[in-house]
Amino acid sequence: MITIDCRDVLSIKSELVVYVSDQVAAIPTLKINEFMLSSLNDDAIDKNMVITAIKEFLDSIGESRNFAVISNNNVISIKSVTGKVIERNPTMSTGFFSCTHCGFVTSYEVELQNHMKIHYL
Repeated sequence: MITIDCRDVLSIKSELVVYVSDQVAAIPTLKINEFMLSSLNDDAIDKNMVITAIKEFLDSIGESRNFAVISNNNVISIKSVTGKVIERNPTMSTGFFSCTHCGFVTSYEVELQNHMKIHYL
């Protein structure tokens, strides 16, 4: 599992997670300031592919010069080099809730809470 720290690029985290997980064929798990990538079949995820995908995404939005991608063990951080913050209009929330354990998706928070209980039986 690889963790990508997005504290300096929170406004583009949603777009980034979709792009990177598609490029490396991994299952993403979203957290507040980061996301994690898990392998589809218990193989190790190539960290260099993840770094390349992040850099490609930053380049595609014209921000590759303003941000550095730093790897430390299984944590990859995206840090602002110039102090610049990417500002985007907030996207509308889809209203979906996702289980961090198995990826179960529902539009009801109560249903997600009930679902989460099965993981702790």
